[in-house]
Amino acid sequence: MAISRQGVTHMGVLDSFRLDGRVVIVTGATSGLGLGFAQAIADAGGMVVLAGRRTNRLDDAAAKLTAQGATVAVKPTDVAHQQQCADLAAFAVERFGRVDGLVNNAGIGEAAPATKTTPEHFRRVVDINLNGVFWMAQACAKVMGPGSSIVNVSSVLGLIAPRFPQAAYAASKAGVIGMTRDLASQWSQRRGIRVNALCPGYFLTEMTEGGADQLEANVVANSMMARFGNQDEIDPAVIYLLSPASSYTTGTTLVVDGGMVAL
Repeated sequence: MAISRQGVTHMGVLDSFRLDGRVVIVTGATSGLGLGFAQAIADAGGMVVLAGRRTNRLDDAAAKLTAQGATVAVKPTDVAHQQQCADLAAFAVERFGRVDGLVNNAGIGEAAPATKTTPEHFRRVVDINLNGVFWMAQACAKVMGPGSSIVNVSSVLGLIAPRFPQAAYAASKAGVIGMTRDLASQWSQRRGIRVNALCPGYFLTEMTEGGADQLEANVVANSMMARFGNQDEIDPAVIYLLSPASSYTTGTTLVVDGGMVAL
């Protein structure tokens, strides 16, 4: 802590990024960016509720974090189902007494030409990537107090045209950005809950490893830094948006993409 000229006690800059005593739910936490976000939150002192559809992977992630001294709970959840989202928020409150943060990370996506996309495929992508983000935000907002933060994970493909045919994915991620602005306008002043979107560029994860060579060529040709991002290059952005460091930041979209959108 530090003392200002007016004699008011306030956090030091680095202290404002801490999450000590805060309870954060992370969806899609079984692998990829979600698992990395959970690790970063724990490193910053937060208590983490891991959610995902693959129970065995949830247990493995929890065991790993617990072994490192983190406080962790797990709840198998499919965010496409509103009741499961409500149950997850209730579980976090029952286990830890509060919910201070949500990382709305669960998502799916694969390339498919628009003329060959089935109704089932399109609906499933939207159900998880867009509807699921709303159901989780709604459930958490009902139990969150002032000073809480929701981070909706969108994508650069919500801002620019994909180089591969991904209409359902792009539509869902663009929708997340618009939804974020609306929820921020509803909840920032009235409830004291900040809502922001995070737009990652291309990171090597389970979702992208199948077409890594093609994706790398795309990234090299279409981004300023001409490479994939690393997990530790996006973790600080999540911690910033969750922590008191971003107490005056809401309704915005933070892009971490190596210069793809700008180019």
